[in-house]
Amino acid sequence: MGRQGGPTTATGSEVVARDDLGPTVAALTADELDQSRRRRLLGRLVDQVRGSRPGNLFRPRAAIRWLTDTVAEVAPHVPVRDRETLLRHFDGLDGDALADRLIRNAVRATAGVGAAGGGVAAVEWVVTPTLLSAPVLLAAETVAVVAIELKLIGELHEAYGVRLPGGTSQRAVTLVRSWAAQRGVNPLLPGVGVGAVLGTAARKELRERLLRRFGRNLTTLGPFLTGAAVAGFLNGRATRGLGERIREDLRNGPPALGS
Repeated sequence: MGRQGGPTTATGSEVVARDDLGPTVAALTADELDQSRRRRLLGRLVDQVRGSRPGNLFRPRAAIRWLTDTVAEVAPHVPVRDRETLLRHFDGLDGDALADRLIRNAVRATAGVGAAGGGVAAVEWVVTPTLLSAPVLLAAETVAVVAIELKLIGELHEAYGVRLPGGTSQRAVTLVRSWAAQRGVNPLLPGVGVGAVLGTAARKELRERLLRRFGRNLTTLGPFLTGAAVAGFLNGRATRGLGERIREDLRNGPPALGS
């Protein structure tokens, strides 16, 4: 989905639109990134977040409002492979075996983002005034981790033959709702198909989930490698838990979100 004058957080030609974050976020969701490439991409995302003038991210309400809007904007850019592509890419693995591989890869990716965030923090902290950019790093890391988990949710549904309804934008809304609820999607639920929107209740749930994730990512700012190691562990553990919950829902028949 190309940029068409996407929303920005400030005016002026130098300001980065949220849509411009999409390609960088999408690149960070790739299965097999070496850590140097992941760190470069996360560093680019930090610069882009800073360029978007996100407001005062030291203020929790402002930070979560920006994260909620940004996740909604970048979600359509998250590349979700369909079932046929997954079967080809993973040499015919299907069902639980395919789900295992998808969860494993996503855990590795989000753990890698946590570790890369620690590396970026180490660079950013070389000069004391750049401590002011710490919330920008946390915001960038949070968006990257959520994007990886959105991709995991979409591909787990494909692995179990549950194709999400609607076009790219509508599927993105459905994935965001699923991530916020930490549950599988019922594709027959009224309102989840064409024309569904991220309503007030869903946005509240998303804000609360993002607040917890944003707080957990504070570990990135620990002392250099210690912070990176802890952040990587916590990211990976959270992603594994999410993947297992979604898989269990898909095995048993997913509940209606919001029920």
